[in-house]
Amino acid sequence: MFDNSQESKTNLSELGEFGLIEHLTKHFSPKLDSTIKAIGDDAAVLKFNDEETVISTDLLIEGVHFDLAYMPLKHLGYKALMVNLSDIYAMNATASQVTVSIAVSNRFPVEALEEFYAGVQLASKVYNVDVIGGDTTSSTSGFMISVTAIGHAKKENIAYRDGAKPNDLLVVTGDLGAAYMGLQVLEREKEVFKANPNSQPDLEQYTYLIERQLKPEARKDIAKLLSDLGVKPSSMIDISDGLSSEIIHICKNSKVGANLYEEKIPLDPAVISVCEEFNIDSTTIALSGGEDYELLFTIAQQDYDKIKGNPHLTVIGHMTEENEGMHLVTRANQKLPLIARGWNSMDKEEG
Repeated sequence: MFDNSQESKTNLSELGEFGLIEHLTKHFSPKLDSTIKAIGDDAAVLKFNDEETVISTDLLIEGVHFDLAYMPLKHLGYKALMVNLSDIYAMNATASQVTVSIAVSNRFPVEALEEFYAGVQLASKVYNVDVIGGDTTSSTSGFMISVTAIGHAKKENIAYRDGAKPNDLLVVTGDLGAAYMGLQVLEREKEVFKANPNSQPDLEQYTYLIERQLKPEARKDIAKLLSDLGVKPSSMIDISDGLSSEIIHICKNSKVGANLYEEKIPLDPAVISVCEEFNIDSTTIALSGGEDYELLFTIAQQDYDKIKGNPHLTVIGHMTEENEGMHLVTRANQKLPLIARGWNSMDKEEG
C-alpha cells in the first residue's frame, strides 16, 4: 500500500482539511487554454467555444474496486484517472479536465496521500488534462475516490451507444482479458503471501498482465486515429465490465442484434498462456473479465478498407436486425446466445 514505511509520517490532523488540500494540490497548475480558473475558488471555470462538453464520473471504493494489499498508491492514483478518461474517449471526445475527491481514514499519513497524488499528477501530464478541483473528507470505512472527467468534441463527432445500424461492423481496440488475468495472478500471490510471509513471488512472466490491471492506459489515441482515417464510428463504448456486457449495451441502446465471432477476439499470447495455467477458458475471460479499458465501436461496412490491417483495430463481428438476437459464433460455427456476465459491484454481499 504505502512503500515508505521507514520514513516519518505526518498525521492528517496536523494539516487539517484546507491545509491538506493546499499541500496535495500545490503541484497542479493549468496548462490548457480551456481552463480559465482551476483549483482555489468555489468552482472551476472552463471555456470550450463552439464544442460540446462531455462529463463522466466514477467512484472507486477500497475492498470493492481495489485492494491495497497489492495496489501501490501511485498506481491507484494513475488508474483512478484512467477509469474516467476512458469514458470520455468512449464518446469519441477529447478529455481536458478532471476533479479528484477522496475520503480517507487517519490510518493514512500525509506521505501516503502524496504517493496517490503523484500518480494523479503523472496521469494528468501523460494525458494532457488539468486537475481543476475536488474535495477531501474523512472516512470510517477505508479509502474512497471519486473522479469526474470533462471533455469536449464537435457535435457531429460525438459517438453515442445508440447509433449502431444492422450490417455495421463491430470493432475493438487492442487486446482483451489481460487485466482480469493480472488480477487472478495478484490474488493468488496474495494468498501465498498470507500463508508464508517470507515467500518472494517471481512475477516477471506476468508483467504485461499485472501492468494491465494495476496501471491500465485509456485509449486517447483512437479518436485522432479514426479522424485521420476518415472514419466516424456510429456507436462507441469503453470495455470496463467485459466485452459481452458492452456489446449488449450497444445492442439494447441501438435496437439491433449482433454476431460476435470467437475466432476474431484479440488475445495476447500471455493471456492464453496464463488461462491455460489457471485452467480457465480464454474466450470466457475476454467476454466477462472487464477492466481492459479498450474501446468497442461500430462502423459502416464501406469504411472497412480504411481500417483494414490497422494494428490497433480488430473487426470482431457485425450488427444484425434486432429480432435476430445477440450471439457468439464459436470456432465450431455454433451460435450461442450472448449473455452479460461482466463484473458487477452490486453482486457483492454485505458483510
